[in-house]
Order: sequence, then structure tokens, then C-alpha cells
Amino acid sequence: MYTKQEVSKLRQAFWTTFGQYMQPVSPADGSKVNWVNYKTGVPGITFKMEADNEHASIAIVLSAADAAIQEEHYTLMTQLRTMLHNTLGEQWQWQQAYTNEYGKPVSTISTTLGGVSILRNEDWPALISFFKTRIIALDEFWSMARHSF
Repeated sequence: MYTKQEVSKLRQAFWTTFGQYMQPVSPADGSKVNWVNYKTGVPGITFKMEADNEHASIAIVLSAADAAIQEEHYTLMTQLRTMLHNTLGEQWQWQQAYTNEYGKPVSTISTTLGGVSILRNEDWPALISFFKTRIIALDEFWSMARHSF
């Protein structure tokens, strides 16, 4: 069993390592990017990577403060679904509306990798590979799609 402090240090070490693996990767539009904390430039649209002691996930999270704008973002994303899935090379799960852990209504487009733990160093290569290929594909998609928003 790990203490909260040990878990925090392992998480920080993983994300630092991931950032180092991503540092030489150029974004699709040639601009500077922080891969770990990817900024879409559109309020209410974020790319979120998470890992815990059971799984990892990456998602497009739609969380606009105005419900009508969030609905509009989701509708635009559904119109771009084929382009997104073609760029990703895989189908992701779509959830139009649910309440997140903070009680806020959000929509997500996501995929998950099970059976891995951020707390096991031997799982880090699988986690890095999972996140790296998908965040690069999301960046490529976003370089084409951002102008729709």
C-alpha cells in the first residue's frame, strides 16, 4: 500500500517522464504545445489524460458553462465524428451528457486502457504508448477541426 505522498510522487514522476517522451514531437500546426496539459484554445473544450491504479483514459471533455454552448459543441463534434475516428484510427465512446465527479454536467468522447497502473513502473511503457499515439492524433484532428468552433 502506498501513502498519499508516495502516490503523488509516482504520478508526478510518470507525467514528467511522459512530457519528456513528448518533448521532441512537433504539433501538427507547428505551434508550441504542452502535451501533458494540452490547450485547445476553445473555452469548454479540453483534452484530458488520466491514469490511476487500474486504468488509463484519454478524452475530449465538453464542459461549457452555458448548456446551449455545450450542446452546440457536442453537435459539432458529432458532425466531425468520421474525421475524428479516421484520424484516431479507432472508434471512441461518446457520452452526450453525464455528471462528472464534481457534479458538473459534461459530455465526453473517450477511450480507456484497462489493466494498467500508474503506480507500477513496468506499466509505464504501455501507458506512454497509449497516451502518446492518441494525443498526437487528437492534435492532428484539432489542427483541422478547431476552426469549426
